[in-house]
Amino acid sequence: MDFKDYYKILGVEPTADDKAIKVAYRKLARKYHPDVSKERDAEDKFKEANEAYEVLGDAQKRAEFDEIRKYGGQHGRPFQAPPGWENRGGGGGFENNDFSDFFSSMFGSRGGSPFGRAQQQSSGRRGQDVELELTVFLEETLSKESKQVSFQVPQSNAMGQRTGFTTKTLNVKIPAGVTDGERIRLKGQGAPGLGGGANGDLFMTIRLAPHPQFDVEGHDLIITVPLAPWEAALGTKVAVPTLTGKINLTIRPDSQSGQRLRVKGMGLTTKQGERGDLYAQLKVVMPSQSDAATRELWTQLSEQAAFDPRANWSK
Repeated sequence: MDFKDYYKILGVEPTADDKAIKVAYRKLARKYHPDVSKERDAEDKFKEANEAYEVLGDAQKRAEFDEIRKYGGQHGRPFQAPPGWENRGGGGGFENNDFSDFFSSMFGSRGGSPFGRAQQQSSGRRGQDVELELTVFLEETLSKESKQVSFQVPQSNAMGQRTGFTTKTLNVKIPAGVTDGERIRLKGQGAPGLGGGANGDLFMTIRLAPHPQFDVEGHDLIITVPLAPWEAALGTKVAVPTLTGKINLTIRPDSQSGQRLRVKGMGLTTKQGERGDLYAQLKVVMPSQSDAATRELWTQLSEQAAFDPRANWSK
């Protein structure tokens, strides 16, 4: 079986764009149309031009043909179809005898008149979906700025074989109310489709980065507020961090360790656009060291207060 170089048949270079290929085909089709041409082999040349355009005028078939050219048949040596290419898929179009043996061995009967190609639906294959874990800081969930995301997208040749990866970068707006583990779909941002098929999708699994000061409960934030014993006893004001700055929190006298104070609307954003709350959890912290004079003061306080913290154990 002889190799057919469809680029030579149409008289174009392998780098020719779609417009140049179409112009070359139309020129030959007019020249060799059996109703017009008086040349003895006009019908054969007309069919040959149709076959060449059937391949080069279709993105998927052209990509497959470019792969086939790598096997060396274009240099005049007898051509053997690569393994797995024989009788590949069928479809309506010209009669089988309108295609050469070379075409049939490569594409089966996947033909179709070039004149009606615009009406054919693509038989391309959808691209592969891409999965990505995206680390998001708590502050970013409140931001209106986009987050730049880079990820690897698989690339394939016309036969669907993996050829490598390319890096893709997007500016992504973090949705309001996003939670840890939530899966977000970005349509069409995955691997490219083959032969006109749709692109795959990008699926991002959100991972909220641990914060050095805040714990997360749903859309609420928890922050531990350390207090000296006398601050808890006498009351004070404490500058408490939030995701957007600081607030002055009033600690009432006789506050208890473990007590939670609610600060409304200072948590994470919900899907409805509202915000959860911030809970300041009080924690009484003792000095790590004390001298004799300080211990004497603690002794006097214990005697004067006459307080038993374990009095409820007997109840």
